[in-house]
Amino acid sequence: MSKRYNDPFVIGGIDIFPGERRTVDIHVAPTFSNDDLSIEIQVVRGAKPGPVLFVCAAIHGDEINGVEIIRRVLKTVDQKRLAGTLLAIPIVNVYGFNTHSRYLPDGRDLNRSFPGSAGGSLTGRLADTFLNEVVAKSTHGIDLHTGGRHRSNFPQIRAVLRDPAVRDMAEAFGAPIIIDSNIRDGSLRECATDMGVPVILYESCEALRFDEVYIRAGVKGVINTMRHIGMLRKSRSKKVKKPIASKTTQWVRAPTSGLHRILVALGAQVEKDQVVGIVANPLGDDETEVRAPLAGIVIGRSNLPTVYEGDALFHIAKVSARTEFEYEEFHEELLPSDYTHKDDDPGTAPIAG
Repeated sequence: MSKRYNDPFVIGGIDIFPGERRTVDIHVAPTFSNDDLSIEIQVVRGAKPGPVLFVCAAIHGDEINGVEIIRRVLKTVDQKRLAGTLLAIPIVNVYGFNTHSRYLPDGRDLNRSFPGSAGGSLTGRLADTFLNEVVAKSTHGIDLHTGGRHRSNFPQIRAVLRDPAVRDMAEAFGAPIIIDSNIRDGSLRECATDMGVPVILYESCEALRFDEVYIRAGVKGVINTMRHIGMLRKSRSKKVKKPIASKTTQWVRAPTSGLHRILVALGAQVEKDQVVGIVANPLGDDETEVRAPLAGIVIGRSNLPTVYEGDALFHIAKVSARTEFEYEEFHEELLPSDYTHKDDDPGTAPIAG
């Protein structure tokens, strides 16, 4: 990074000066047809000095909810009122995005392949390029993800809460729930942490799907985080409500094979031993209850009605019995209104710095 803010911010060999907004293509590797694979980054450089925040999505190519979140954030932020630099990377895994696949053509998971290698496989090269061109030039990061195919995640932040900088970012984001999540080997979070860059991970929605409420929650969260680290002026509206934190999560698995009928909503608060689903055979003469093994909030759920014994059905975050989660309030606050004016619509109106 530059010693003086008026010096150019260099990324992909391109100089970007204060007050500029540019799209930069970072070359990775040629394809079979000799077309170049590149990562497209929009760099929004504020008029005033400040942090360098990267916001990325589609590290898993079929996790597209974050792509729309970043698109709306870019429509929202005005570089003339911004302090610092925003690096927006809506599609990291371009191959997977174009083919509706979680993985790259070499069959590897990018988020288990960091730090990668400049001379390695396609996935390794992409990981190496992203670390050196984006993470190494950043001071903070937000990584946007979704559940897998046929699995939905309720809006949540995953972060290592023992790190004060990460904890503060996680709370500022304003998602309903924070999961105190250990870092996985080979993940972007692991390598960024080793480089001294605090990163939080936002989970919401299902692969290959958009969810309007969860998109709005993500846009609001990114903006909240930018305010927290000093890139945007603090909001005069009410303070962000402190999220519920959980250190323990558990998957509830199918007790038998059959057709699964879901009885609780994503985000619902459940009690221990509460019946959350029913698995029945196709003839309907044999039904087995699915019970919650602990009290908590449903943060993930399988959407497939056909299940095998042992399949993961519900992901529950353990919370104190005294915790009260206002599920309806969360949805009502973010649901779009038919009468909403464009300038009042989250993610479309420019944000003052």
